Amino acid sequence: MNKFTPEMVDDYANKLLIGLTKEENQMVLEEFDIIDQQCDLVTEIPNIEKVEPMTHCLDDFVVELREDVSEEEIPIDDLLRNADVVSGREVELPKVVG
Repeated sequence: MNKFTPEMVDDYANKLLIGLTKEENQMVLEEFDIIDQQCDLVTEIPNIEKVEPMTHCLDDFVVELREDVSEEEIPIDDLLRNADVVSGREVELPKVVG
């Protein structure tokens, strides 16, 4: 695997629109180095390729769905009383984009 370089970190930071100082860049590189070392340790585990992937850490994981029961509803008029501007049964919001 290629090592991360300061230029790569700066490029990724710019793509994410987060500028990094030289100190922050160095901190990220050190963290990536630690992560890289940990990944290398995992690959050294004997017979790791024979381990079957899991979807959950517990073997006895069971999902029990509750019955879909309708509960008491709040009348729509009571809910709309909290809104500043209402159009019919809808709440009007200020335009945010464009």
